[in-house]
Amino acid sequence: MKELDELLLPDDVRYAEDHEWISERAPYRVGVSDFAQDQLGDLTFVELPDVDKVLAQGDEFGTLESTKSVSSLYLPIAGRVTAVNEAVQDDPGRVNGDPYGDGWLIEIEPANPADVSGLMDVEAYKKHLEETN
Repeated sequence: MKELDELLLPDDVRYAEDHEWISERAPYRVGVSDFAQDQLGDLTFVELPDVDKVLAQGDEFGTLESTKSVSSLYLPIAGRVTAVNEAVQDDPGRVNGDPYGDGWLIEIEPANPADVSGLMDVEAYKKHLEETN
């Protein structure tokens, strides 16, 4: 497991307490943080929603399976799914290798784009990780 100072923590995304991230501008991509993928270990299966599915903030939108466990994914803000990264469904290891790049999970059209700014910035997320781990 990585130490906090070894984690990739980009400052151009916002973070949710459940370790999902969302980009700060369109296209609004959603994925899991480097911390989350590191905790899960090698991913073996990714389940994602259908395009056009409308979800509320905090709704489950899929699951990640690893050799260790199955983990639910929760949408950081309300919105409609506009794209699904089929490449991660074919090769779940993309999430482990590049969680903020090729390993993104879905794109959404936010119900209210201003909700993104209500999530944690990188400094708040680092503090959250320090307090909870």
